[in-house]
Parts: sequence; structure tokens; C-alpha cells
Amino acid sequence: MAIIPEGAFLWEGSETFKQSTNLYRYMQWLTVTRHLSFSSYEDLWRWSVSDLEAFWSSVWNFFQLKASKPYTRVLESRTMPGARWFSGAELNYAEHALGHDFTDRPAILFQSEIRSLESISWKELKDTVTSLATALRNMGVERGDRVVAYLPNMPEAVATMLACASIGAIWSSCSPDFGSVSVIDRFRQIEPKVLFAVDGYRYNGKAFDRRQVVRELQNALPTLTQTVLVPYLNPKATPEGLSNAILWRDCLDHGDTLSFEQVPFDHPLWVLYSSGTTGLPKAIVQGHGGILIEHLKSIGLHLNLTPDDRFFWFTTTGWMMWNVVLSGLLAGATILLYDGSPGYPDLNVLWRFAEQTGMTVFGTSAGYITSCMKAGIEPGRDHDLSELVSIGSTGSPLPPEGFQWVYEHVKKDLWLASTSGGTDICSSFVTGCPLLPVYSGEIQCRSLGAKVEAFDPEGRTVIDQVGELVVTEPMPSMPLYFWNDPGDARYRDSYFDMYPGVWRHGDWIKITARGTAIIYGRSDSTINRLGVRMGTSEIYRTVESLPEVLDSLVIDLEVMGGSSFMPLFVVLQEGTVLDNALKQKIRDQIRKNLSPRHVPDEIYQIQEVPRTLNGKKLEVPIKKILTGTPVHKAVNLDSTANPGAVDFFVQLAEQLKAEKRL
Repeated sequence: MAIIPEGAFLWEGSETFKQSTNLYRYMQWLTVTRHLSFSSYEDLWRWSVSDLEAFWSSVWNFFQLKASKPYTRVLESRTMPGARWFSGAELNYAEHALGHDFTDRPAILFQSEIRSLESISWKELKDTVTSLATALRNMGVERGDRVVAYLPNMPEAVATMLACASIGAIWSSCSPDFGSVSVIDRFRQIEPKVLFAVDGYRYNGKAFDRRQVVRELQNALPTLTQTVLVPYLNPKATPEGLSNAILWRDCLDHGDTLSFEQVPFDHPLWVLYSSGTTGLPKAIVQGHGGILIEHLKSIGLHLNLTPDDRFFWFTTTGWMMWNVVLSGLLAGATILLYDGSPGYPDLNVLWRFAEQTGMTVFGTSAGYITSCMKAGIEPGRDHDLSELVSIGSTGSPLPPEGFQWVYEHVKKDLWLASTSGGTDICSSFVTGCPLLPVYSGEIQCRSLGAKVEAFDPEGRTVIDQVGELVVTEPMPSMPLYFWNDPGDARYRDSYFDMYPGVWRHGDWIKITARGTAIIYGRSDSTINRLGVRMGTSEIYRTVESLPEVLDSLVIDLEVMGGSSFMPLFVVLQEGTVLDNALKQKIRDQIRKNLSPRHVPDEIYQIQEVPRTLNGKKLEVPIKKILTGTPVHKAVNLDSTANPGAVDFFVQLAEQLKAEKRL
């Protein structure tokens, strides 16, 4: 297979497709109602980030936001942090999510390793939310109280979150694959009143009983007054052994009127968490209005969701993409939930799910796409994907080979939208656009309303050069604050330490002359050898293009005298051995495709790459371990998906120290 180079044209929607999109309709609406005409997406984007007040008020009006009290000003101040949006407005996120006049149409389609495919209608979802909201009030939950969930990606989680939002309570969730310490580190910060939890779950064909973890959560969270157990692994599970606990079914059949507490635009909606690989995870607070208007823009204009769509993203309740999926309801779309391993019983499981559900939008990660590519599966040949319109990819940069595989092995006429953003804004900085072409290895555009730029070390904007990803104007979904962060000290340190008043996200990015973007990995783990700087994602792309290599990790270590030692760690296909021939093949691959300066000094075979619970490679913590930082200071093992994978690097650090190589 001839490899398509980065930047090669791959796809563009037909004029019929473009003119059917929400974004095209929005631009026509701007012409009629605001007398604004734009000749290109780039012109529209520039307007959206230069006249913030006009742009965001247009989003409000175009999507017909409902507010019991109108706003007095769109934006009181452009300062970051501290920008205050739509002051005076009162509204409710859940009212918009459940405000569609649908009855028997499916709101949710759900499947898991435990339950076969099931459908929940809009009426059933609204009835459940009504009952849960009444039950929460009966438990004493009031506006501003915190409700937490230890639930998988299931309809019960969606209904509970919407019930919380409807009464003005604050939601927060962790996936049940999180260990107790990791969950406690998160939930204890926000002092919750009620906990919803499952008895267990099934993943990769194995059952995991979590009742002991639920007991540990109860003991560690003294503010809890009620626990609701959702029988999932065992339908006959009871709350025996738990204090002040009831069953899920005890929360149903309460109340017959669904009301929505009207809250200020900046009233907290939910608390999300940073990965927490070092120290306590940041408890990121985002508001009803900011999330509502940002997600309507994102899912409506960029993802092009409509009530005819069936919207899926493979996620858990511990990742911000779960919150984005839930916001598919804002567009009236049917949201698709899957709980289980994407590789069990094989890598076709999600493609079968796509066929069975008539999925139109398949959201996944770059890692999943490359895994399918490596496994040689043929989704387009083996499954009916006639309803599939687009694939979304996030989590890490999708290499050109991944783009090529999608168009050659999934579907030729398909909109592939790579995207990059963050938990911090619960949205995208750079993303897809249905009006633009798709180029290999590139993200189509900067998001509307997001003034994303690449800064050089002196803080100057650069084009066609790699620089720091910064946002130079505020966005409505930026954190209101971090929970328990006096004076916003941690908030400021997280984003504004390098460029005061400018959001620095911590990624390397290149904005091309045609307005596309390429992400090159985290800026705090960049490889800089002999004056040549390179993002780790470029090395991963090159190394993992070899059929023998499944995964990789590269670390640049500075040693005495200022020189560097750069080891490469590789996970190989089963049965493959890292012999001298393969080492040379890897080195030649890097030398030929990247740079002779970035050929690794040593190559080690490992069983797995250490990752966060959200799947990100532990580059910085592993670098700290290899340079002598004690494990407990370098990484919070309870916030890692595979803590045992760290052991190899602890032993290697001791070996390198003994050999006086570091």
C-alpha cells in the first residue's frame, strides 16, 4: 500500500451535502438577519473571534436558547481568567436537552457486555428524569448540592445527570474501572451529598464486583447522606452492607411534573477532573450556560448533528467526551452508548454496533483506528455502514496512515473529522467542518469562537511553524473556577503562567497557511536534540507505522553536562522479538522519515505503555521516574489505567543510576 503523504487531499462533501448542513444554514441566516456575508470558513472564523459579542449572541439566537430572564450583556470583560458571559440570564441545561417534542422516537440506544441492544424513547427518558428529580428533592438535594456517580456509560447515568441539572444540583462522575483511591481523590474535594453506584460491571469478558469499592467510598465521603445502588452486574444485587442505601428502582415512579430550576448562566453544571497523574486531580467547574452554548455550537455547527442523527463516541463516564455525547440530546439526536471493551470479543464489536444501530456519527480515538489498522480488519467489507456519514477522532493525533486506512477500509465517501480540545473546556479548540476538505494528517479548522494561535518562544503568532497552542480570547465554556482553589491560584498556574492573560494549553500545534491544524503532542514533553525540536507524536507516528510495533513511548533525558539520553520503548506484536535487526529497522525508519538527530540511544521492549485513565501516555511522569524522582512524587498510581506498567521504569531507573548513565 502506497502511503499517502501528510497534507494530501482526501475528501470533500458535495454541494448538496454542504447546502444541507447546519453551518451553511447558519451562514445564510447571518446574511438575512445580520447582513453579514462570508466568502469562506476562514473569514467566518476570523469574525467569530474578533467580534465575540456579535458571534456568541448569534449562536444564542440561531439555536433559540430559552431563558426565563434575558441577558443584559453578552460579555462584560475579555480578561482571562474572569470573563463573565451573558450576565443576567437565567436558564437550565436540562430544559434544552429535554425540550424536544418527541415521544416514541429513541433518545438513547444502549448495548453492553451485560445487556443486549435496548432502546429508550424520549418519553421514557423524560419520565425517568422526572422521577429521579423528585427522588433527589426527597433526599434533601438542593440547588448547588453535589451528586456523584460511580456508573458506567449507561442510560441510568444520563438520566441521573439530567435530573441533577434540572434541579440545579452539581453533577460529577467517575467510571467504575477507577480504583477507590482515585475516586476518593476526586469526589472528596467536592463533598457530595448523594452517590449513585453500580454493583459491578463486565469488561473484556470478565466480571468486576465493585461493592467493596462502594463501601470504601461511603467510608471516605462523610458528607454522603444517601447512596443509590444500580444493580447491573447482578440484576438481583441488594444494598446489603451499605449504609443509608436504596435501590435504583426505589427512585422511580415519583412525581409526574418535570420542572427546571432556573439558574444564572454561570451556575455550576458539573465538575470534571484533570488526569491527576501528579498530585490531586484538578476539579474543573463548568457552568450551565457556558456548556450549553459551546456544545450547541460544537455539535450543531461543527459536528452537524440533527434529530435524524445517531451519535456515538466510544467513551466512559470518566472522560469529557461522555459529556459531549450527552449533549447530542441538545440537537435532538439519538445518542448511542456502549459499555465494554472495544476489542472484545474482537475489534469488530463497535463496527457491528454501528451496523445494528444505523449509526451516522462514529466517534472514537486515534488509538482505536490504528489498532483496527494493525489488526487488518475490514469494516467496510464486513459490515453495512450505509448510514455512516462521519467519523470523529480525538484523544491523540491521528497520523496520515490512519486517515488513509479509514478511506480505504471503512468508506470512501465519508467525512473524517479529527479534533483536539480538552477537559478544561469540555470541547474542541481545533475540529471538523462539513464545508471544508479533508487533508491527510490535518485537522480541518480552528473552532468558531476559539481564537487559537501558535506562539513562538517570544509570544509571537506564527503560521506554518510549530508553536505553543494558545487561546488569546475567552470562551464561554472555560472553567468558572477550580473547586477549593483560593484566589484561583491553581487555575492561573495551570494555564496563564507562561503568557499572562493568554491561555496556554500545553500542546504543540502548527496552523497551516490554509487554516488547517496539526497537533504534535504535549509541549512539556517535547524532544529537543541538538537544537532541533520535535513533538513526540511525530516519533510515535513513524515508529508505529512499522507492522511489528503496536505502541511506543519516547523520553528525552538530560544527563550531566547538558547532553541527552533518549530511550525508546516499544510494545511489539505477539511473537515478535526485539532483536538487533528490528532495532536497526526502527532506527532506520526514524533516520529516514524524521531526523538522524532523533534516532534513539537505546530501544527497550515493554509489555505495555503506562497510560492515564483517559488513555494518554505518561510521558512526563515516566521522565521524572527515570531521572530519580520517587514514584509517589512522580505519579499518582491510582490515576493510571495500568499501574503495573510503571514497574519496568522504576527498575530501569535503578539500573541506569547504577551504571552511572544518569
